[in-house]
Amino acid sequence: MTIAHERAAWTDVSVPIRPGMVTFEGDPAVILERTSALAAGDVCNVSRLDFGVHSGTHVDAPNHFIDGASGIESVPLDVLVGPALVVDASRAGSQIDREAVRRLAIPDGTERVLIRANSALWNESTFQSAFAGLTGDGALALVALGVRLVGIDYLSIAPFGNPTPTHRALLDARVTIVEGLDLREVEAGLYDVICLPLLIPGSDGGPARAMLR
Repeated sequence: MTIAHERAAWTDVSVPIRPGMVTFEGDPAVILERTSALAAGDVCNVSRLDFGVHSGTHVDAPNHFIDGASGIESVPLDVLVGPALVVDASRAGSQIDREAVRRLAIPDGTERVLIRANSALWNESTFQSAFAGLTGDGALALVALGVRLVGIDYLSIAPFGNPTPTHRALLDARVTIVEGLDLREVEAGLYDVICLPLLIPGSDGGPARAMLR
């Protein structure tokens, strides 16, 4: 059931794509350049954008961690729109494991869970590897609850240095992963979410615009 919001405003929880932005260690840098310019006498302004598909706010595709799996075009749109529970895991430490998930008291059957644990890191100008991430057994705990979408407020759902168990546990269960949310202005609670990735057939990820209300 969608939450009633007759006059509620949408809150943009996307990370802006811009040159110099924080990207995951080893990922491509963001380059934005003007290729045609009104100031130079061209008929209009035209820009070129060069960046990795896991920059900023984005949705992971199954083939990000499963060889031969489908790309971002296979992620079902219905899971990306609807009620979402924002939970505060800021006291869980860097490893959000099964026990930490249990303490979050997520009701059975909750389809969409957004984890708020790292939002203060967006104030930093360089990549921070000590972010909180969901462990493999924590991911399986969410799968057992019936979660279909899980998001987090930094550049990986998994703890730094050990990404495979978490991603595989979720993607094997067809759980959609959203990374790079900015939840600094969002309290724990129930919201509506819209998070739609760019349609890039075959891509292992899709940059997205995400909003809550």
